[in-house]
Amino acid sequence: MAVKIRLQRHGKKNFAFFHIVVADTRAPRDGRFIEQIGTYNPNTNPATITIKEDRALAWLNVGAQTTLVTRRILSYEGILLRKHLAGGVAKGAFSQEVADKKFADWKAQRDAKIEAKKQGLTHDSIEKAKAAKEAEAKVNAARAEALAKKKAEEEEAARKKAEEEEAAKKAEAQAEAAEEAAPAEAPAEPEA
Repeated sequence: MAVKIRLQRHGKKNFAFFHIVVADTRAPRDGRFIEQIGTYNPNTNPATITIKEDRALAWLNVGAQTTLVTRRILSYEGILLRKHLAGGVAKGAFSQEVADKKFADWKAQRDAKIEAKKQGLTHDSIEKAKAAKEAEAKVNAARAEALAKKKAEEEEAARKKAEEEEAAKKAEAQAEAAEEAAPAEAPAEPEA
């Protein structure tokens, strides 16, 4: 029986997550499996991977084959490196302590890289929020300036209209005063 380590799809449409399973190659993708050894959620950034490292390594040591995606996942988690280092120890190339030190160094470097990515994502989200706030402030300032300009124009138009009405009233008052003064000033003509 050929055994594969592969993904089994779960979740809803456009929001899939996967179980990492050991299954017979003849079994359907989401069907019967021998053992579930982990989960993979690509919807988060960075992707969330939980895996039973000892069980995955045990299955690899007894000859289980991996699919391309699960091979990348196992490599990302360092399980293939542990298998490689165990092979070096078995051949006598180096001791178990050296292998453990190499794996610990690799793990520390990988964890630092993941943490840097998380910090970068956090920093990017903060920068995007600042940029959006600045853009919103610019738009609000432009709107306030346009409203102030429109209000100033309306006030200027109202002031001009009031001045014109005042001037018209003055002219009317002067005209009335002139009419009243004109008959009073004109001498009465004697009747002959």
